Amino acid sequence: MEPIVSPNIRVRVPDHFQIGEGSIVDDWCYFSTRVNVGVGSHVANNVSVAGGPHLQFTMGDYSSLSAGVRVWCASNDFTTDLIAIGGGQLEGDVTLGDYTGVGANSVVMPGAVIPEGCAVGALSFVPAFSELEPWTVYAGIPVKPLRGRDRDSVLGQLVVRPSRSA
Repeated sequence: MEPIVSPNIRVRVPDHFQIGEGSIVDDWCYFSTRVNVGVGSHVANNVSVAGGPHLQFTMGDYSSLSAGVRVWCASNDFTTDLIAIGGGQLEGDVTLGDYTGVGANSVVMPGAVIPEGCAVGALSFVPAFSELEPWTVYAGIPVKPLRGRDRDSVLGQLVVRPSRSA
């Protein structure tokens, strides 16, 4: 199944924009990093993934970014920067594992790792260089673990597609 990518998005690094089979990227998204989205994933409307062409955003299989999510692979370090000019930037690739989800209007900062099965609730803030635990639900500002996520239930919802050679 071919990916569906809206014609109403902006991609600043087109040579490094890869969207997996069966994935969807909705209207009004902005990407200014290298992007690799896995199979069967969804990037909802008005998502921004920014940071520059030397940084990487990776999103695993069967994962989602809800409407309005902001992913920053680079940001000013507000403790030392003259903000209008920059300098002292925080930079780091952002990785979302397989079966992950980030709720609406959440913010994910540089270097964050959201591992397999992890879910982040709406309106949450994932600090720079955070490494969350797999199969855990997080929420808040900053995120805190709320409870475990039922791996068997989540994986049981996958629809197994017949192979193309069958």
